[in-house]
Amino acid sequence: MTHDLTLPSGTPTAEGLAERALRDPHRPRFHFTSPGGWLNDPNGLTHWNGVYHLFYQYNPLAPAHHRIHWGHATSTDLVHWTDEPVALVPGTDGPDRDGCWSGVLVDDGGVPTLVYSGRHGDRELPCMARGSADLRDWTKDRANPVITAPPEGVDTAAFRDHCVWREGGVWRQLVGSGIRGVGGTAFLYESDDLLTWRYVGPLLTGDAARNRGELDWTGTMWECVDLFGIGDGTDVLVFSAWDEGTTHHPLYWTGRYQGDTYTPTALHRLDYGGRYFYAPQSTRDEHGRRIMFGWLQEGRTDEANARAGWCGAMSLPRVVTLGTDGRLHQAPVPELAVLRRERVEVAAGPLTEPYTRLHAVRGDQLDIETTLRLAPGATARLAVRETPDGAERTVVEVFRGHDGVCGTLRLHREASSLDPTVDTEPRYGELPLDDDGRVDLRVLVDHSALEIFANGRPLAARIYPTRPDEAVGVGISVVGDVALERFDAWQMASAFAEGPRPLWP
Repeated sequence: MTHDLTLPSGTPTAEGLAERALRDPHRPRFHFTSPGGWLNDPNGLTHWNGVYHLFYQYNPLAPAHHRIHWGHATSTDLVHWTDEPVALVPGTDGPDRDGCWSGVLVDDGGVPTLVYSGRHGDRELPCMARGSADLRDWTKDRANPVITAPPEGVDTAAFRDHCVWREGGVWRQLVGSGIRGVGGTAFLYESDDLLTWRYVGPLLTGDAARNRGELDWTGTMWECVDLFGIGDGTDVLVFSAWDEGTTHHPLYWTGRYQGDTYTPTALHRLDYGGRYFYAPQSTRDEHGRRIMFGWLQEGRTDEANARAGWCGAMSLPRVVTLGTDGRLHQAPVPELAVLRRERVEVAAGPLTEPYTRLHAVRGDQLDIETTLRLAPGATARLAVRETPDGAERTVVEVFRGHDGVCGTLRLHREASSLDPTVDTEPRYGELPLDDDGRVDLRVLVDHSALEIFANGRPLAARIYPTRPDEAVGVGISVVGDVALERFDAWQMASAFAEGPRPLWP
């Protein structure tokens, strides 16, 4: 993602970043965060010899997007993470002297290989690095950049971020970009050795001029493109729609990839949180699952991030499958259940009171699973991070239309914080419902990180209560006929050991 490469005036130095980050009450405890400083896009996601490797955009010196490195963490269970040595550091000269930007990891005949965007001035060009067997030591290729310029004769809006795969006897690569005056695109390249690339053409081009709604606008540039097959013959093209001065959001096409083109059938929102689940990357793990991470951007000011000593979190890892409706179904990986501690069960039955405070369910690290049945026209609202006086509260709302068919998932953040500088705009999206109005709702609360899954549709966001020690209440309110079939809540343990983590392992 594009950011100013100049540190804000007064930005604190690296000294004390990890200690300040640890003290911040808004710092998540079971979402992955960097030890301190800045984190953005997930990179190089892979399951290598039984170990999950998560690389990420990282600045260990300040919570600001400046001279980006590649951080690195490993896990055997997608829950507990070990900080590894920083994988890539910007060069003192060469094509990545201003940053090692987003990319991927591929297996080149047993040799782990990174393909990433090297940043120099306002240019981003594909670069390559080869790694040791344990993926801890990396050597940049002397041939960098391996593509020396965007396609000749094409007026590109930008040129960065990579999706690389082996197809038959050749390598293929997508580079995110945009054609000025036309729309976002993914340029397709081909190579025999990952070093010499032949330009094939745009795989697919969007339309930057349409303004009839969110799904009619695909941005002037596509970031972090990700192409993968799923289900029976469906190919998914994920991208983050970007435009200067316009809200960014992740989208995906379903369709068919054949030859040198992609034929789309439908365009969908990837996460109803919009920019709060950005720049996603996925991999197929050794169990055959499609695992996806996204960047949970902050919703507070740069000054607040600087004081906190950290900025940016990863989403929880998600298992992505193809639903019966032809759209992606997303759910947290089941391994997260290992963090569940005290369980509270609420008795099933009709919800007859307008509002019920669930006194037995309290906390800022929670995993809540509930199944609701909504009659046509009914609404159910689950409040979390609520203060005793209700002055601060975040509300997850599910609504069934009067026609009984259409549903809506909505997140109300208008009262989530009394701090006027944080983002509190609501988020919402379409909710698929069956004839019985069943909603399987899962809400994961992790301090400022919030992830919601309703019938397989996700909504990620950030919240910043000003009274964090008091904003721990949970309650349910209803309008109309709503039945509670089940309600289970667990306190969640931290995924990290106590104490500050070294910024440079």
